[in-house]
Amino acid sequence: SSVAGLTALPGTAAYGASKWGVRGLTKMAAQEYGSARIRVNSVHPGMIVTPMTEQFGANTAEGGFPLAAAGRWGRPEEVAEAIAFLLSDAASYVSGAELAIDGAWTCGEIALMGVSDAR
Repeated sequence: SSVAGLTALPGTAAYGASKWGVRGLTKMAAQEYGSARIRVNSVHPGMIVTPMTEQFGANTAEGGFPLAAAGRWGRPEEVAEAIAFLLSDAASYVSGAELAIDGAWTCGEIALMGVSDAR
C-alpha cells in the first residue's frame, strides 16, 4: 500500500481512498482467514527511491526528505527486508498489522520539531 493509506495527503484523494481500502481489507481478511492459519498484513512505504517518487526529487537515498524524522528517503531493500520479516516464521503471530516503513513520517509534525537543528 502506501503512507497515503495512513494519513491524508493533499491532492491524492482517489489514490489515498484506494490505499485506505487496503487497510480495511487487511483487517477483514486477517479475521476471516486467521482460523485457516493465513496471516494478512499490509505494508505502507513512505517516500522510497523508486521511479514513482523521482518526480518528488528521490534520485538517491542519500538526499534529505525533511518530512520524515529520519531525514532521508527510504531504500527499496528496506521495504523488502520488512516484507521478508512478515513472511518469516519469526512473524507467525503477526496478522492484521499495518506496517509503516516511512522514517517516522506518519508520526506527525511534532516529531520534526528541532530535527533540522540536530542534523
